[in-house]
Amino acid sequence: MSPKSSILLDFIVILPSFLEFCYLCSMMTTADFIRKHLRDDVRTLAFQKKRYPDIDFPYALDQIEGYQTALRKLPSWAAVEGLVYPPYLNMEQCSGEPAAVYKSRLACRLMEETASEAANTMGIVQEKGTEAATMVDLTGGFGVDFSFMSRRFRHAIYVERNEHLCAIARHNFPLLGMTNAEICCADAAEYLQNMRYVDLIFVDPARRDSHGGRTYALEDCSPNVVKMCAELLKKAHFIVLKLSPMLDWHCAVAQLEGVVEVHVVSTGGECKELLLVLGHSGKPLRLFCSNDKTVFSCPAIDSMTVPLCDDVPVAGRYLLVPDASVMKAGCFAAVALRFGLEQVDVNSHLYVSAVPVEKFPGKQFIIRSVSGINKAELRRALRGITQANIAVRNFPLTAVELRRRLKLKDGGGLYIFATTIKGRHLLFLTSSLADKLS
Repeated sequence: MSPKSSILLDFIVILPSFLEFCYLCSMMTTADFIRKHLRDDVRTLAFQKKRYPDIDFPYALDQIEGYQTALRKLPSWAAVEGLVYPPYLNMEQCSGEPAAVYKSRLACRLMEETASEAANTMGIVQEKGTEAATMVDLTGGFGVDFSFMSRRFRHAIYVERNEHLCAIARHNFPLLGMTNAEICCADAAEYLQNMRYVDLIFVDPARRDSHGGRTYALEDCSPNVVKMCAELLKKAHFIVLKLSPMLDWHCAVAQLEGVVEVHVVSTGGECKELLLVLGHSGKPLRLFCSNDKTVFSCPAIDSMTVPLCDDVPVAGRYLLVPDASVMKAGCFAAVALRFGLEQVDVNSHLYVSAVPVEKFPGKQFIIRSVSGINKAELRRALRGITQANIAVRNFPLTAVELRRRLKLKDGGGLYIFATTIKGRHLLFLTSSLADKLS
């Protein structure tokens, strides 16, 4: 058989399979394509557009990427078939599930307190957990926060000026079992002017200025909650504002009326968002520092003095590192006084204890040794050590610079904290208490 005949024969054999593939591609709907490629790499799929001429590729890629983001950020949503996801930016900007759950619990507590106060005033017994009447989310967006918070209410109103996001909400909410939700396509400020009094209003203003750049100033956000503050307080018993974690909460409280609670929410050690609760109680301002399942609360008092160590901590004691939410809130004195701790130095936000501390809002480490940074001390302290996790607190070098100087690989079971105590630069060589207990 000639080479040409062989090639022709191979083509004849392959042709039916190729034609079948083409037929299947032509018959495949966009929904079929999404289901088939849910876990595939989106960037790779983007190069296959020509193979699927009948597929709505931009939409399909948005759905696949949205689902993959939901797997990471919203596992309970990812488990629901048929949900429609918005474009990438909306997915990245929406709350993660732990933060959304926290807001749901916050709403529940606020409503329980309101019910309890009303019951006491009227002299009746109120069952704990009774659903409140109504909440309004003035900036619905993709609806993640709304979906979790609304479950605490008999009636929940989702307000969003973007019709596309409203259409997504109309599709998704029934699939999520949200039978109490009402969807309203409207501008937040206009809706607020005409709405009736409700139990709770939630607002998550867009943090972009008029040029589209990121902003942290309240007055540059949309809607302008500073301008709306008085009207918000007229229309609800409580208002919950979701703000950037980069915002100084002291400035926000100074700009707004009626702030009764400040919540700094972190997940996995990373500060995610700042929540302000506005109300009519007139109670002293309280701080709440949340990290996953741990919540530390205290009065927002700036005048408390932080207890300091008299001497440099020694081996055998415990070094306590506050969570990102505590660092953001700045309630160092309150933490020290609550748990009977001493801070190593006024500008080094690390605590020391003689014993492990139950429910401490952060991580705990056992001090193995303490070293200065001259070559002789370092040589003795790091003998036999090739790997360590490094963090710095009030120290002249960054963690990267210090690692380079110490010539250590990243990781392992050793944790080095570099700090400054009474002008002296020191390294604490520690082991995680959690690692020891596990």
